[in-house]
Amino acid sequence: MGALNTDPTVRILRVAGPLVEAEYTGGTAMHDLVFLGEAGLPGEVVAISGGTVTVQVYEYTGGLAPGDPARPGAGPLSARLGPGLLGGVFDGLLRPLSGAGDRLAPGTNRSAGEERDWPFVPGVEEGARVAEGEALGEVRGAGPVRVRVLVPPGVTGVVERIAPEGTRPQEAVVARVDGTDVRIGTTWPVRRPRPVRERGGEPEALSTGQRVIDLLFPVARGGTVAVPGGFGTGKTMLLQQIAKWCDADVIVYVGCGERGNEMADVIAELPELEDPRTGGRLADRTVTIANTSNMPMMAREASIHTGTTVAEYFRDMGLDVVVIADSTSRWAEALREFASRTGELPAEEGYPAGLASAIAAFYERAGAVTTLGGERGSVTVIGAVSPPGGDMTEPVTAHTERFVRCLWSLDRDLAYARHYPALSWSGSFSRDAAALTARQAADDPARPARRARVAALLAEADRLAALVDLIGITALPDRERVGVLAGRLVREGLLQQSALSAEDAYCGADKTAALVDAVLAVVDRCRELVDSGTPAAVLEDVDFGPVLRAREEVGPHDTEGVRARRDALLTRLREVR
Repeated sequence: MGALNTDPTVRILRVAGPLVEAEYTGGTAMHDLVFLGEAGLPGEVVAISGGTVTVQVYEYTGGLAPGDPARPGAGPLSARLGPGLLGGVFDGLLRPLSGAGDRLAPGTNRSAGEERDWPFVPGVEEGARVAEGEALGEVRGAGPVRVRVLVPPGVTGVVERIAPEGTRPQEAVVARVDGTDVRIGTTWPVRRPRPVRERGGEPEALSTGQRVIDLLFPVARGGTVAVPGGFGTGKTMLLQQIAKWCDADVIVYVGCGERGNEMADVIAELPELEDPRTGGRLADRTVTIANTSNMPMMAREASIHTGTTVAEYFRDMGLDVVVIADSTSRWAEALREFASRTGELPAEEGYPAGLASAIAAFYERAGAVTTLGGERGSVTVIGAVSPPGGDMTEPVTAHTERFVRCLWSLDRDLAYARHYPALSWSGSFSRDAAALTARQAADDPARPARRARVAALLAEADRLAALVDLIGITALPDRERVGVLAGRLVREGLLQQSALSAEDAYCGADKTAALVDAVLAVVDRCRELVDSGTPAAVLEDVDFGPVLRAREEVGPHDTEGVRARRDALLTRLREVR
């Protein structure tokens, strides 16, 4: 979080909730840390006017009063990064919550992994020449993810000293490069993006295991996603499913201002889940930052940047990281709260005028990069948005939509109809879908055609649904009635996915392709029957259960089971007259 400077050169002048004004007689800079009161409550300088600084405080300020002492910290708000992050639960300032009791004591200054020693294995020899971002060694015992000690940014030169293999605390110096000591752990200012060699490259899809996303609205590694939806539409459930099943190396889950019971569910479930990639615990490659609605509000503002800094730390090791922020609306509410305290002129709905810039700055830290060490890594940012009353035109939703590459909009009517995930195929988009689908066509040439046909069937079904509401389905021509039936088969047999089913919570790409082929084959057969004179009413009475239930009754990679059910239904349809 930052070191404590014991020089008492600050005196508190005013306290207004999370805002504290202090008299400062020495030099300071924006975003420098300040520790307030006898307990040393952490705060951050957000404005400087003459000899007065305005401090944004990250803990409850009850008991602080004018005249109380305060001390400047050494540098800006920083995250302590190291192998102890994996599998841990932290607050918005990256202080461990495990073993802290019901609440952290005011002014707590703990860091992850400080209570244990770590096995270090050197990877270079003394006298070797290394550049910034290159690995000096590896830390064992941190979990299934390979954690390495890297040359710090801006340092290039000869390895003057390298520690032998052995067990050491996180703060131990294990190497010296060009006069710079390198420790197992490191610190980094949370508001400063970590440098990279190059951004961009060939897009590669991130597999989420959720059919509607991977098929219709895929996200690239290093992409940005917004998940807007009103209360009860399933945002948290969808994000938890992505955290459990996506194929990233590390998950950083930021519970930003959400209800404590939802965060408790995440923390309770993760240690019990088996990691499909390693067979171990999923929690061992997850970093959880819990900053719920009953915690200090301004810590929400820090938690977003803290989570992204943690993600960049693992990205620089050549890993793919997903940051899940639930939700950015609660973060924006913290910005609005503090802006009202400072007397800033409000913009739309009371949010600060710089809201759009703040949202853009958060999402722009995502990206697929070439690290300083020459490896490929990525940070994918997925942010939930909770518009009040489901109003998708409110400022946070509207601004976020401008800056993200994907929008997974959740629909209230679908949610109330118990369609999960309640992702609106008409209100969502993926700006990377065309490029990702074309790239995937090298391995599966039929993939672009599948996606196009499913999207066309859904669009036709939506158009016909409006007519059915006006004139009834019996007034439609038989071929259009088959279009309505096709929409139902796509929705119920393909796009729906049960998070509570062991067979359906995750769906591999091969099973998704088999389900799409099964639905399309049945739709094509129904159209052939109608064209040959079979009444649509006869087809509507057919039991389509073998295809509709295949998603829940066969395994996540069982393509043969899907095909067997498809063939059984097609055989039955051949007997229809």
